[in-house]
Amino acid sequence: MLGVKEIDAATLKQMMEEDPDLQLFDVRSQAEFAQGIIPGGEFMPLHTVPLKLNELDKDKTTVFYCRSGARSAQACAFVQQNAGIETLNLRGGIISWYQSGFEIVRPETV
Repeated sequence: MLGVKEIDAATLKQMMEEDPDLQLFDVRSQAEFAQGIIPGGEFMPLHTVPLKLNELDKDKTTVFYCRSGARSAQACAFVQQNAGIETLNLRGGIISWYQSGFEIVRPETV
């Protein structure tokens, strides 16, 4: 998606290890979220992003992910255009995360 900055799974993993304040948002559906998440991922379904703009900290690195990277790219574009917050999209979504051999965990709450 034009203007959306993307990172790969290995880069996200490194960022998570180096930046404890990283904001990581999962924009998938509740059913998808319940199946497993990237550790530290917070549930923010795509349709709720406009309502939750005020919950984003513009001083923290913000990464969105979904199943394959398409919905999270939409979230990134929306946040950048409407809140002026720089965001990153996980290219390939949780699928690429899993295929890279990284951990997926059950969420504590759905």
